Amino acid sequence: MTTLDCYTCSQEAGFGDLPPRERVVHDHHWRVAHALDTAVPGWLVLLPRRHVTAIHDLTDAEASALGVWQVKLSRALRSVTGCYKTYVVQFAEAEGFAHLHFHIVPRRADLRPEHRGPGIFELLRRPEQERVTAAQADRMADSLRAHLEGHPNAH
Repeated sequence: MTTLDCYTCSQEAGFGDLPPRERVVHDHHWRVAHALDTAVPGWLVLLPRRHVTAIHDLTDAEASALGVWQVKLSRALRSVTGCYKTYVVQFAEAEGFAHLHFHIVPRRADLRPEHRGPGIFELLRRPEQERVTAAQADRMADSLRAHLEGHPNAH
């Protein structure tokens, strides 16, 4: 796969024109987007800004920032969504999505038992009427960004 075939890289190439849901927050190494086709408001995806397909290919700088981002986003999701905890998951195996990425998923206290743990992925690619809309994802992105910018210790 080349970067031309990579959904994440194609999004990164148009960074300045991306809607809020595709650029929740970012730094030099990482960009955060709201997940596509999810029924879970606040389901985030943490993406390296260069094409990488495996954790062992991260630079030391990217690796150093990774854990900080995971914790920072989890804290922001807890504050903004009231979630019980967050799931952090990485596979990068789906067709067209081999670009390394981490799912940061708010796990609500009332989540049905069949959706807990790996079952959370049943809430991706849901029928359109169950999905978070683009407008809802943009509002969530704006809320998370405002929270992160307003809480310097969360960074």
